[in-house]
Amino acid sequence: MIPKPEPKLILGSTSVYRRELLERLRIPFTVASPDVDETPRPSEAPAALAQRLALAKANAVAQRFPDHVVIGSDQVADLDGEALGKPGNHANAVAQLRRMRGRTVVFQTAVAVVCLATGYRAHSLAAVNVTFRQITDQEIENYLLAETPYDCAGSAKSEGLGITLLQSIVSDDPTALIGLPLIRTSEMLRAAGIDLLPTSP
Repeated sequence: MIPKPEPKLILGSTSVYRRELLERLRIPFTVASPDVDETPRPSEAPAALAQRLALAKANAVAQRFPDHVVIGSDQVADLDGEALGKPGNHANAVAQLRRMRGRTVVFQTAVAVVCLATGYRAHSLAAVNVTFRQITDQEIENYLLAETPYDCAGSAKSEGLGITLLQSIVSDDPTALIGLPLIRTSEMLRAAGIDLLPTSP
């Protein structure tokens, strides 16, 4: 039996959320950890941080798989120019949500696509404006105990109970808030030579 060819697309991320989003496109891909230092640089703006890390992740994986098309992505919650990362624990999540209630947070989601073999390299930024309603301390506790979103930037999982914390979401690429802007990703994959709607055999 002739073995199937190795998929030509790699998602440079260990995020289960990004993997599930990319699966929506119904194209074969593998996953690789980018192993990139995500420490912000001094005075680095959230949007610049997200874009730098997305490209760094794609480049890091592309160095190991130069013949593949690699996707890298990163998300940073932007509260008045301050980057809010993943809370990591309950106390940090409480503090984040208290700061964000009644305010608009911009979730800066960047995506990069790189293929060293062809020289293709592109990146894009999808900004999502999320306005939180005036949530109470008790609602914050109830939400965190139910959802435990400690691995999500800004502590709010909009695809789950986090949607109950919000007043509005404004974006031109809706899946960006979950972690991967599929409209921009699709555009770059097509440019990189990936056929997203192949003819059925």
